[in-house]
Amino acid sequence: MSLPARRLVCGIVREIGLENHYFPRATGVRGPIAKRVSRVLIVLAAVPSNCYTAKMDYKGRLQRLQEALSRHKLDVLVVEHLPNIRYLCGFTGSAAALLVTEKGSFFFTDGRYTAQARAEVRGAKIAIARKPPLLLAAEWLKKRGKAGRAGMCIVGIEAEHMTVAARTRLLGALSGKFRLKEAPPLVEQSRMVKDAAEIEIIRRSVEIGARLFDTAIEHIRPGIKETDVAAEMEHAARKAGADGMSFETIIAGGTRSALPHGRASHHAIPAAGFVVCDFGVILTGYCSDMTRTVHVGRPSRQAQGFYEAVLEAQLAGLDAIKPGTTVGKVDQATRNSLQKAGLGTYFTHSTGHGVGIEIHEAPRVAANQPDVLEPGMVITVEPGAYIPGKWGVRIEDMVVVTKDGCDVLTPTTKKLISV
Repeated sequence: MSLPARRLVCGIVREIGLENHYFPRATGVRGPIAKRVSRVLIVLAAVPSNCYTAKMDYKGRLQRLQEALSRHKLDVLVVEHLPNIRYLCGFTGSAAALLVTEKGSFFFTDGRYTAQARAEVRGAKIAIARKPPLLLAAEWLKKRGKAGRAGMCIVGIEAEHMTVAARTRLLGALSGKFRLKEAPPLVEQSRMVKDAAEIEIIRRSVEIGARLFDTAIEHIRPGIKETDVAAEMEHAARKAGADGMSFETIIAGGTRSALPHGRASHHAIPAAGFVVCDFGVILTGYCSDMTRTVHVGRPSRQAQGFYEAVLEAQLAGLDAIKPGTTVGKVDQATRNSLQKAGLGTYFTHSTGHGVGIEIHEAPRVAANQPDVLEPGMVITVEPGAYIPGKWGVRIEDMVVVTKDGCDVLTPTTKKLISV
């Protein structure tokens, strides 16, 4: 087992309190501990032999995408968005293209990734050459692509990700029998609902991320630079086995707490006031995301009330989550709560978003959004209120939608902590 895998396993064992247990091959473990052991085994099954990618159902994902092509009148889909490529076949490099047809899938990259592609790519035939992957894919299509509907080969493209320049190059490389068509976000729609292996890796990613809050509390002190706090958290994340951070760590103190995306700066933590801490880690390619707001010094009654209003809104959002509910209604629940507290105008962003291979995925949990929640979706619930020049508060959990409601993955207390 690789060193990253051993670290991950040891962390899981310590986390659930099994470090002093011995399990022979045929233990027949039963009772309350069985569920905890099974969770370890699920994660172990996903632990890769290298540090980049996990064992996933790539074959099933590709097959489901192939079945969707005919429903959308596509002969082939060109996948160039790297997170989608990773989701479909496991490749984690920085240059690739994937062609998906009804009869098979074909992966293209350049010579830098010869060994990596052979180690990671599953469910697709691999082609490697000294040229851009998209051009290599176009040449393959030109030689082997067959005319389908009305004598044309309909080539679906990822309209939200393919640049105008890339589209022009693709058109220029193909002959007249090919027609490009903007495909719906087929891969993103599939990624919205996570399978058991994905959920367990995300759960572990959340657990590692949550422990960084202890590091933040330890280092948030008046006069300490925000970047110094962030650096301590990021170092702790690496030591805990994370691939990296999900995004630039946000540590925003005092009046800067009113900046919803106030990433850590060289400003010093003030002698009194709120500090917003928004952070997450990447583990085996899957992100986590959480926000907690602490207060330096003893909070005033007004500050305490402001915080509790945001907390009530966050809890209202969690209560609204259940299968069959639209994400718009979840957003409405948090927004209505803050409106009742007289803070509605200070809630200036959406309630949340999906999380997975990317830190921001579908569905977008925002006003009037029609996406319907399904079991297996992983989203954030993160209302906030921000008064410019004064202060801001945000509280965020990650949750997985279940058949009865939701399972809150973030284990950290939401009581206002004074440091």
